[in-house]
Amino acid sequence: MNRKLKTFKRKLVLVLLFPFLCVLVILYRVLPLKTIRKFATYVGAKFYKKAKKSRTIALANLNRVYGDTLSEEEITSVAKAVFTEMIKSFFDYMAFSRIKDKQKYFSYIDVEGEEHLKAAYDRGKGVICLVPHLSSWELAAITPPMLGYETSAASKAMKQQLLENMMIKYRKRRGLKNITRVGSYEKLIDVLKNGECLILMIDQDTKVKSVFVDFFGKPAYTPIGASRLALETGAAIVPMVMTRKSNDNYKFIIYSELEVTNTGDAEKDIYDNTLRQTKKIEEIVSTYKEQWVWMHARWRTTPEDVERYKQRKAEKQNETK
Repeated sequence: MNRKLKTFKRKLVLVLLFPFLCVLVILYRVLPLKTIRKFATYVGAKFYKKAKKSRTIALANLNRVYGDTLSEEEITSVAKAVFTEMIKSFFDYMAFSRIKDKQKYFSYIDVEGEEHLKAAYDRGKGVICLVPHLSSWELAAITPPMLGYETSAASKAMKQQLLENMMIKYRKRRGLKNITRVGSYEKLIDVLKNGECLILMIDQDTKVKSVFVDFFGKPAYTPIGASRLALETGAAIVPMVMTRKSNDNYKFIIYSELEVTNTGDAEKDIYDNTLRQTKKIEEIVSTYKEQWVWMHARWRTTPEDVERYKQRKAEKQNETK
């Protein structure tokens, strides 16, 4: 089956499933949260069994990082917990989709460390909110605006337009302004120059401008956007994360502002700052390893891949001369 046909079929399935998703959202708004989470645990277990490719990636990544310190049974247990957490967080987000009342919202979410965000925000130079893909990162993104901070988020356009429109609507409902990633760099600059918060996520291997930095002992291709923006605008970088508590509700943790090195050597500064950010994310993931997206191919791009790409690009340029 060629790639175009596969893409068409995938899009068709998503379109056909969208009405079902809308019904689920309506249903989850009225069902008891305890029932939703119990069902999510069941679906998460099924998801782990059925999603062979994602399961294989998750186990490989966990073995890459913890193969010397955790048993095979422990690694499998972490992987299963991750799949359940992803489903549970998604179901929670649907259940919370209409909540705009701050008192009700924060009855489910404790906040720790807001003083770090407030101190950075009050300087008026903008705040880069560094959020990893851990637990409900969608709830993490809407928590700063729910706390009263003007906030925008840079996001990659989804393959399913109807789903993207739904997610943007739910974000806007809680005060989060959405910026599509493609061609958005100047908009991101403007957000920070206006003294606002900007949600950024740099813990995945993507096609944006990146550098290799150490992540759990292996070179990981890591977006440099946060470093570039901080160097160009003077914005603060404040890591924050949504975590699930033992009672199944959440704690939103805001960490101390990260140092931004600015020596004037742009290449070195971008590397050093991106490494510092990645090490903080590594620390967070290590603490909450059962809640991070291990099924993402974080180490997919290798230095050899980038070198081959550069060589092919140079050859094509020579051919056109």
